[in-house]
Amino acid sequence: MTLERRDVAGLVVAFVVAAGCARLGVWQLNRLGQRRAHNAVLLAARTRPPVAVSGSLDADSARDRRLLARGRYDYARERLWRPRSYEGLPGVDLVTPLRLSDGAAVLVDRGWAPSPDAYHVDQPAYREGDSAVVLGLGMRAPRARGDVDPVALQDSVPYPLLPFVIQQMPPPATPYRPRPPGLIRWPAPELSDGPHLSYAIQWFSFALIIVVGSLALLRHRGAEHRKPPIGGSGYH
Repeated sequence: MTLERRDVAGLVVAFVVAAGCARLGVWQLNRLGQRRAHNAVLLAARTRPPVAVSGSLDADSARDRRLLARGRYDYARERLWRPRSYEGLPGVDLVTPLRLSDGAAVLVDRGWAPSPDAYHVDQPAYREGDSAVVLGLGMRAPRARGDVDPVALQDSVPYPLLPFVIQQMPPPATPYRPRPPGLIRWPAPELSDGPHLSYAIQWFSFALIIVVGSLALLRHRGAEHRKPPIGGSGYH
């Protein structure tokens, strides 16, 4: 089969595009490996004994570690992270300063409370007592849009604020029951593989479709070239 110049050019372009798709698939597999390695580090950090929180604990040492903090809640300076949804329901997070014995304080995300407008909530109804022993996960703050930022909040409180947030975890008991009148502790963020594997499969599929489709089209064009002219007998 003799290929015309335009067929060769089209095949080269198709193979270049297919190679690009395959390269993107390999890149997604590399991202998957990196994410799994990172998740393994986070999981190992979460299984280590909890770190006692004091005013000298920095954000890097607290991040993704289980933390144990003792102190007294400052409900008067509590802040809300809004809006927040839980299983499709509107609500807010209650973020409360916990004053430590050394004079510093750390923000504690005590959990999610339902709110019809995802803005207002009866905060005194969700108080849990003044003294508290908090076991939670250390996180950099702000965690997302609307979250409380300890650095931005520092000028409005009369004590040093640690530069991270403790997300108070639910008790290990199963099943977990929210604290009345409905305060729900957030579980630790899931350590998933993310979309990288599905993206890699898509890119490899694109590459395969381009190669197979191009070869099939080329074969079809070759078969058309071999057909005798319509109305011709083929003899002279």
